[in-house]
Amino acid sequence: MNIIPISLPTPFYIGPVNVYLIKEDPITIIDTGPKTPEAIEALRAGLRQAGLTTGDIRRIVLTHAHEDHCGLARSLRDEAKDAEVFVHSWETGHRASRLEHEENLRLLQRAGVPEDEIQSMRRLYEEVRQYADSLDEDHCRELNDGDELEFTAGALRVLHTPGHTPGSCSFVREADRTVIAGDCVLKRVTPNPVISPDPIDPSRRFKSLAEYLVSLARVRSFAPTLVCGGHGEPIHDFEELFNRYLKLIRERQTAAISVIPKAGATAWDVSRAMFPNTDHVHRFLAVSEAVAHLDYAESEGKIAVEISNGQDVYKPISAD
Repeated sequence: MNIIPISLPTPFYIGPVNVYLIKEDPITIIDTGPKTPEAIEALRAGLRQAGLTTGDIRRIVLTHAHEDHCGLARSLRDEAKDAEVFVHSWETGHRASRLEHEENLRLLQRAGVPEDEIQSMRRLYEEVRQYADSLDEDHCRELNDGDELEFTAGALRVLHTPGHTPGSCSFVREADRTVIAGDCVLKRVTPNPVISPDPIDPSRRFKSLAEYLVSLARVRSFAPTLVCGGHGEPIHDFEELFNRYLKLIRERQTAAISVIPKAGATAWDVSRAMFPNTDHVHRFLAVSEAVAHLDYAESEGKIAVEISNGQDVYKPISAD
């Protein structure tokens, strides 16, 4: 099974996105890039280099439904008339415009985000959503943990790796322990645990960091020899990266706890103390990061949380 990486430009701060072509019947692409003229031209060029066109694609598989990874899915599905789109059922992303849903807005309010900031985030999201066409439910087939995507030669096992998003998936070629990981594993940055409703009970918050640590451990259990991430270079030294991730997560959690005053603070307060110079979309990412670390610290008994005026207020635990 030949896995061919194709790098596509994106309009987002994290830079180019990696999509992966499996040139084996049925011809499959994992992730699609954003809906921009530059991305579709780069994708067409990559396919041409492999002796293919978009019409040859029979299967479109999404690691997750953020715009830089799923944006061209509907266009490709339409061009490749028999192509099927596969995505995990917990993955909403641009299938269900995130900041238009009341449960998403309530999560930001519970995190203490001021109303003017929420409206600013919504306006920014309106700009971002132009880079993907929504996928209806009947456009998608469901990925399930442990399923196999079969090819004429070999298979990829589906590995549900929630954390970055609830429905994030990775794909393992067990024959040589190659993992296509989307944004679960990235060479130079730690993936952001984006604030999301729990897919089972949308009135609750998805415990993204706790789930992410389990996902990292699951990837590690395969002893991968090569990890192909959604951005950046391939990873040949996963064990070193795994330990570096754990160290960074511990340091970030310690930093989050350290800025909580005795009177308590919301996740928004903590995010502004930890990341004072962030602006625009980065404030959404910053509050997502703060929520994830505070939830995890609270689950470990390192801080307490109480609800005040509809907001989660985190407090230090007294040494007494």
